[in-house]
Amino acid sequence: MDCKRSQVLNPVRLQALETWVKQTNIQLKQVNGQRRYGGPPEGWDGPMPGARCEVFISQIPRDAYEDLLIPLFSSVGPLWEFRLMMNFSGQNRGFAYAKYGSAAVASEAIRVLNGYMLEPGCCLSVRRSTEKRQLCIGGLPVVTQQEKLVQVLQGLVEGVERVSLKAGPGIEGVSAIVVFVSHHAASMAKKVLVEAFKKHFAMSISIRWQSSGKPSLDEFMPTQKSYLASPTKPPRMLARPQHSSPPSQFLLTQSIRPGFCRTVGGPAAQLQIPLPPGFFSLPPPSIIDRLSLYP
Repeated sequence: MDCKRSQVLNPVRLQALETWVKQTNIQLKQVNGQRRYGGPPEGWDGPMPGARCEVFISQIPRDAYEDLLIPLFSSVGPLWEFRLMMNFSGQNRGFAYAKYGSAAVASEAIRVLNGYMLEPGCCLSVRRSTEKRQLCIGGLPVVTQQEKLVQVLQGLVEGVERVSLKAGPGIEGVSAIVVFVSHHAASMAKKVLVEAFKKHFAMSISIRWQSSGKPSLDEFMPTQKSYLASPTKPPRMLARPQHSSPPSQFLLTQSIRPGFCRTVGGPAAQLQIPLPPGFFSLPPPSIIDRLSLYP
């Protein structure tokens, strides 16, 4: 039996899902090609899951839905979140993500449910999720400042944890590696940032996943301190090295050299940094709050 089946919806399965949702009063929210439960679910009293708490589920029959999958994966342990990838047709895309409260429970889910026969001829594949959290943004101006870029990103998307800038041979302008608090936050940002930069700053950027095979940001320059912005006190600026020519007014941090500069992140502080002509700036926070990324 083919687990993918045809693109024709199964009315029996759809009715079973609807009945289950009504009986359990469970909340499912569909957005950007996925249907989400939890994150966390109502009544969750544990901490937010850390690394290695999520599993990737594939080989799901296209007409199998949360009424079958959530109870199955909840049998191993409480779910913090369950995300089923969906097509516009109403069928699932054959894969999903389940996140637990600890890495140990996720390991148990892999042990118990990998190879589980959901129905005759359809065995689930369950393995550890890579949970990519890093995006590479290219095409930024050479005058880009780390602290200002953090403000820009935090005004456009949620979950920005820290940023590091990269410049050098073969790189046009400046690239930024942005680390998010979760894979979900990074994925949502990847969907909107290109259009957001075009709309608000008339700037064309490129964006892609940062390869997990490369060292993390913390491994590039271990001797330099990270900048952590504080919402209650102004950030500390690094002194600019002395040069034969006076420093530019807008560049208050160390100039970018080939390789990675120090990382920045944390809550956005209200920095008053003048910018050069042609570079972008954010409107005041009261205006940012009213901005919509799409008309």
